[in-house]
Amino acid sequence: MDMKDANRFVSGEQSRRWFLKAMAVVSVSRFAKAATPAKEKFAIGKLKDSGTRFVSFDPRFDRLVQKGAPISRLHSGCRWSEGPSWDNIEKRLIWSDVPNDRQWSWNEKSASVSVFREPSRQTNGTCYDAEHRMICCEQVGRRVARYDAQGKATVLVDQWQGLPMNSPNDVVVHPDGGIWFTDPGYGNRGTLELKEATYRIDPVDGKVERVDYSLGKPNGLCFSEDYKRMYIADTGKSEPKSLYVFDVVDSRRLENRRTFANVHVDGLVAGPDGQQVDVDGNLWASAGHGVEGVNGVHVFDPNGKRLGMVLLPEGCANLSFGGSDGKTLFMTATTSLYSVKTKMRAAHYA
Repeated sequence: MDMKDANRFVSGEQSRRWFLKAMAVVSVSRFAKAATPAKEKFAIGKLKDSGTRFVSFDPRFDRLVQKGAPISRLHSGCRWSEGPSWDNIEKRLIWSDVPNDRQWSWNEKSASVSVFREPSRQTNGTCYDAEHRMICCEQVGRRVARYDAQGKATVLVDQWQGLPMNSPNDVVVHPDGGIWFTDPGYGNRGTLELKEATYRIDPVDGKVERVDYSLGKPNGLCFSEDYKRMYIADTGKSEPKSLYVFDVVDSRRLENRRTFANVHVDGLVAGPDGQQVDVDGNLWASAGHGVEGVNGVHVFDPNGKRLGMVLLPEGCANLSFGGSDGKTLFMTATTSLYSVKTKMRAAHYA
């Protein structure tokens, strides 16, 4: 069954169980190392089967989303969509097509898409700091760089203890100005000279500290709503590929690692990646590299209980809350950018 056939089979009357079993045969495209055209370009607009794509496991999920709300595909034709960040000054969503070496912009007012930066040094994860400077994890140069309003770059880190970084992947900023990023090595076709790890860049002296190296491939990361915990997705070889949570000590160290959750459901396997927390502390985690019926966004309460899912027809790599009211969930999923209106907003929405 191909994706088009699968979409035709889904209807509002079908049960969730049938949906999961039917979709289990639909595979998704995995990350390609070479920059090549997208295999498929999906139609832009509201998904006709949006109503089947909200799966609730807990009544609390219904307070987070409007079940049946339209899920919209805003853009398609990318090779690997990643790194979404909401620009609350320009009212736009910036995201990356990593292997095709460009960043895109979706404008809220005009609902139009345009190229934001090309070449992008194969930017992956991004975020904005308190001064509204964009911080980018770049595969070209294996570095973390900060861009001012004029587009001038300042390299924050490209090595640690004299060795080049593997390939920084995702990045977040603490209120004290500290910049935290993961360095799993994705996109690096050479030899990794450093153990895959998570790092912190000090806001005062720029010193880079390794805060954890216990995970196989630390990937997407985010702080809890009160900045007392950090969530990190491990996409290494071990199964299940899990989300972990750490305590943040003195705003500069990670301690007490424990497993938080995974994105497996009813025997359907996917892997976690980018995440955000909402104002109530619920974790919204992307899920990809699986099959339809598990790919999309999984929502967990602060204790790791799965509340529900927003399913997508492609593997989801990352997400960001945005929009003028902060309640639109943007999802970067393989070839496309999707959005859906929620009842929540990000805990750290600027």
